[in-house]
Amino acid sequence: MDYGEVQPGRVITESSRCRLGRVTNRSDLTVAGLFAGIGGIELGLHNAGADTKLLCEWWEPAQAVLAERFKGVPLEGDIQEVDRLPDVDLVTAGFPCTDLSQAGRTKGITGQASGLVAEVFRLLSSRPAPMLLLENVRNMLVLDKGEAMRFLVEEIEALGYHWAYRLVDSRFTGVPQRRQRVIFVASREIEPAKILFADDANERQESSLRDDLHGFYWTEGLRGLGWARDAVPTLKAGSTIGIPSPPAIWNPHGQEGRRILTPRIEEAEQLQGFAPGWTAPAAEVSSRKGTRWKLVGNAVTVGVSQWVGERIQSPGNFDGVATRVDPGSRWPLAAYGGGGEAWAVDVSLWPRESPYRHLSDLIDLDLAPQLSARASAGFLSRTERSTLNFNDDFLRDVADHAALMANDSALV
Repeated sequence: MDYGEVQPGRVITESSRCRLGRVTNRSDLTVAGLFAGIGGIELGLHNAGADTKLLCEWWEPAQAVLAERFKGVPLEGDIQEVDRLPDVDLVTAGFPCTDLSQAGRTKGITGQASGLVAEVFRLLSSRPAPMLLLENVRNMLVLDKGEAMRFLVEEIEALGYHWAYRLVDSRFTGVPQRRQRVIFVASREIEPAKILFADDANERQESSLRDDLHGFYWTEGLRGLGWARDAVPTLKAGSTIGIPSPPAIWNPHGQEGRRILTPRIEEAEQLQGFAPGWTAPAAEVSSRKGTRWKLVGNAVTVGVSQWVGERIQSPGNFDGVATRVDPGSRWPLAAYGGGGEAWAVDVSLWPRESPYRHLSDLIDLDLAPQLSARASAGFLSRTERSTLNFNDDFLRDVADHAALMANDSALV
């Protein structure tokens, strides 16, 4: 497709499953995974039939997970020390969001961590791959008036790619985690619009969700809450108060003392689409309690990359309406382009609607840890100073929980 010929308003018409343990390959679609983390992108692509030829990840706990779960796949450390990519069909990079996310430093795409995405373009300039897959936080669409997106688009177009991106919600894969991420595909061979826009299920109807559990951020309370019905809010590597932390869950029908809970790490892994225990190898190199939580919070939801991998191997049709994006205007939630032009696409955050695993079917309420006395008190204090509107029953349960936990702590 010549993207430059599309006019405003014109319609474009045109597993093996991984068991806990070793990932085995079975496809002609070859992948090099940069900033691989614990392999969320690569595992999803594997489930779609891909063959991983290289993994690159600098953090030792993440390396331990990759070495165990992707046995036999070459594993590099610092991307700045990688001289050349293998000959592969697809390069992936869930590059650091530290300087782009609202919970991070927000220094932008040139920040010390997020700026490492430039290494991807360095490697592609010496050995271009037919396709590129990037993933990052929603905030990069608006941070510094969209500067991160402009940087990515300019670098990608300079390498001769056409591109498309789409904001998606991980819940479309069936996991009860409301996680919004930008998925960016660039290609020299496949029209990226046929990969990212061929599917659109619209968002799940509220009537299909349960009212028994609600997720929220206990680390917030002043300006935000991250409230999620029948789901948890985005699992994070860090929080607004600077610590890796699980979200909290309100169980309004639970017995006294069991109404404000948190998921266990094995449940957090499942909320990202991994098998429970996926990050256990990290404990062999780091005894810090937050390490596995940070690994999971940094990961890409497995089902998201599986959907992309399936569409790469079987592109669909895109029948949506494209509207020109004027230079300097806000980046839309979904767009495609090439050759200096961009076109907005009106699609939802739900490409598909996979069978949904309700939060109460995933969380073991009998084993779930209670939110600590300190965390409960801190959250309650922030809600008392906040201008947000809270559910009265919810606040009462938080207050009762905080008092109960404080009493229990005093008795220890």
